[in-house]
Amino acid sequence: MPQDPLSHHLTTMAYNNAWANHRLLAACARLDPTEFVAPRSGFFPSIRATLNHILTVDWFYVDAFEREARGEPPHPRIAEFFEVPEPCDSCQAVQAAQRAVDARLIAYCQTLGDASLSRVVTILRPTGTQQETRTRLLAHVFEHQIHHRGQVHAMLSSTAVPPPQLDEFFCTMDAPLRRQDFAELGFSEAAIWP
Repeated sequence: MPQDPLSHHLTTMAYNNAWANHRLLAACARLDPTEFVAPRSGFFPSIRATLNHILTVDWFYVDAFEREARGEPPHPRIAEFFEVPEPCDSCQAVQAAQRAVDARLIAYCQTLGDASLSRVVTILRPTGTQQETRTRLLAHVFEHQIHHRGQVHAMLSSTAVPPPQLDEFFCTMDAPLRRQDFAELGFSEAAIWP
């Protein structure tokens, strides 16, 4: 068992996040470009808009985590993360940007220890200062991702591209099902579950 089990679990969640994004974006990359931007019912009006929302929110939160870890003050103007609601026009651009921010989140989680999880991350919102423990804010980020990936998953159901299976990450018996994805991502079972 890892020395710090909760920190290790949060790190596995960051890996799971990257894996699920990889699988979902690989499916979306098979869409015709018109389907990628086609209006759909949902919280956001298209698959492209939803994927861009996941990305920009990740940029925002990962920046907050990294600033706190470096002992820097919070970002003075968080609106700049959202001034361009869809910074990536194509699925390929979203894939590259999402993979990069997922790697940053994994790297952040790998620095954590259970004794440091109660440290506070501060965000300066227009409505006031938000302060959350690392544990709570990470849980929020992971849940946000799950929520919006589910929306994209549902949108894919109305296309010719089948939605990918996204619950095959944790169990040892499913290792063969994720082997190719892990190879593409540069992950290994041994690195995630030592």
